[in-house]
Amino acid sequence: MTDQNSTGNTEQAASKPTAADKRQMRSAARLYAVQALFQMEQGDQSFDKVIVEFEDHRFGAILDGDELAEGDGKLFRALVKDAVNHQAKVDQMTDRALVAKWPIDRIDPTLRALFRAAGAELVEAKTPPKVVIVEFVDIARAFFPEGKEPKFVNAVLDHMAREARPESF
Repeated sequence: MTDQNSTGNTEQAASKPTAADKRQMRSAARLYAVQALFQMEQGDQSFDKVIVEFEDHRFGAILDGDELAEGDGKLFRALVKDAVNHQAKVDQMTDRALVAKWPIDRIDPTLRALFRAAGAELVEAKTPPKVVIVEFVDIARAFFPEGKEPKFVNAVLDHMAREARPESF
C-alpha cells in the first residue's frame, strides 16, 4: 500500500501498532528490564551500556531462527534507570515484604532484578498496581515455570504495591 505525503512523494504507509501490539511491547520491555538489571548486577555494567546493548541487539533481533519481541524502548529505559536511581528505596520496600531472615541480598538474583524493575514501576510510573503485579508475575512464570516463585512474587509485589500506592487499594 502506498500513500502520497504532502510533498507529493509516494511512501510506504506505516501501519500503526494496535492496542494488543502496544501491550506486547510493554510486556517485552518489562522482561528486557529484568534481564538488563540481572546483567548489570552480574557483569557490573552501567545502565547506559546495557540499555544500548539491549536496544541495538535484543529488541526485535533474530535468535536461533526466532524473532525476539520488539520492546517499548521508552518504558524499558525508564524501568532500568528508575530501578538504579531508586534502588535503595525499592530494596527497602522489598525487604519489608520479605521474611525477616531473607533480606533481598539473599534471594535469587533473577528475583532481585524482577523486584527492582517492578518496584521502579510501582514507585515512578502511572501504571495501575494490579497491572504491574500481573505483568511481573507472568515474567516470574517465564523464568520459573515449574516453581513456587510466581506465587511468592505475587505476594511480595502485592505488599510493595500497597506500600508504594496505598491510595490504589
